[in-house]
Amino acid sequence: MWSGPRNLSTALLRSFENRPDCSVVDEPLYAVYLAATGLDHPGRDDVLASQSQDPDAVLAELTQGPVATPLQYQKHMTHHLLPGIAREPLAVLTHAYLVRDPERVLVSYAKVREEPTLDDLGLPQQVELYETFGGPVVDAADVLAEPRGTLTALCDALGLAFDEAMLSWPAGPRDSDGVWAPHWYAGVAASTGFATDSPGSGDPLPSRLEPLLEQCRPYYDALAPYRLSPADPSSADQFSADQEP
Repeated sequence: MWSGPRNLSTALLRSFENRPDCSVVDEPLYAVYLAATGLDHPGRDDVLASQSQDPDAVLAELTQGPVATPLQYQKHMTHHLLPGIAREPLAVLTHAYLVRDPERVLVSYAKVREEPTLDDLGLPQQVELYETFGGPVVDAADVLAEPRGTLTALCDALGLAFDEAMLSWPAGPRDSDGVWAPHWYAGVAASTGFATDSPGSGDPLPSRLEPLLEQCRPYYDALAPYRLSPADPSSADQFSADQEP
């Protein structure tokens, strides 16, 4: 799953991790990204110490490493996929994309890093990946508004049975969380499901970020037409009933 930051990406990670047939990987290219860029993100030293900084080794683990469960969900931040990282090994994976209105992304992101840039958001890479590999697109707004229908549509597109467990999860941290979780995951750690609204979600965009919003819009607009329409809520029960467990 390829997402920019502040896109509901960790909540969707929780959703899939709550399936009994699924294990998860949280932002495996983060240390590669920080080592290559030298950026001073919150918890930088801990991130660098917790993961391999060799992109080839990380890609080999993601595409060839053992998986203990029938399904593995990899949560990727698109901006972590730097230009020098090979794309070819990724072809063996099944790709999907989580998008969000960039105005909402910037409002949320600016609360953690005051001066984000287009490079911080990974939108060009997300479009590049979609054009290279294809795959289903889901919009964070649809996940929040109609979680059952949107997740049913996503599972259907991925050839999976929808699982009711995806709609809620226990609050608290996870062993699978990256070491950066204390800096970024406070909201999702307190959550037990997809909230229709969150504190500050309706805050206005700071005027200083309006030029950046204009840079972001064409990339979101390139993918938004392909987003899945939420399935009829009744179809989730029918879909699950028709699948082998």
